[in-house]
Amino acid sequence: MSKTKEFLIPFVGLKLGKHHFEYQINNKFFENFDYDEFQSSDIKVNLVLEKGSNLLELNFKHKGTVNVPCDLTGEDFDLPIKGKMKLIVRFGDEFNNDNEELLILPHGEFELDVAQYIYEMIALSVPLKRVHPGVKDGSLQTPALTKLNELKVKEPTKEESKKEEDIDPRWDKLKQLLTDK
Repeated sequence: MSKTKEFLIPFVGLKLGKHHFEYQINNKFFENFDYDEFQSSDIKVNLVLEKGSNLLELNFKHKGTVNVPCDLTGEDFDLPIKGKMKLIVRFGDEFNNDNEELLILPHGEFELDVAQYIYEMIALSVPLKRVHPGVKDGSLQTPALTKLNELKVKEPTKEESKKEEDIDPRWDKLKQLLTDK
């Protein structure tokens, strides 16, 4: 799926032990997956690959921000995200990725493409309901909120409420006809 070789890890030439990889993710990365949920993104991914004699252990961590629209107001805001994922790679007779934490590669493989795993980890770390922080603390000021406040029904003043009390008593008799059925 990846259009670049940046996410291909040739593990055959690596020594046994831990190896660190770092990726800077932006919207160009998500274009490879036809994913356009974010207006912009700035995410740092750290990958620690521990190579053993017959398996690979990958520990992914990411932290950054994605610019998304608020589900309540429609205003764009930077949503902080972070997460981690663990993947174990074993070698077998045929490719198998049915288990989300275990990947089986054929014996002849010499490299691993981690782009799909990075994509899934980031996409799953974004909450389903995205609410602007200004909505939670009441500090958000938008043109829509300003207009709603202008159109809000105002409390009647004392003079207006007094006028309602001075209603002709004949109306009360008519209202009683409706309730006395």
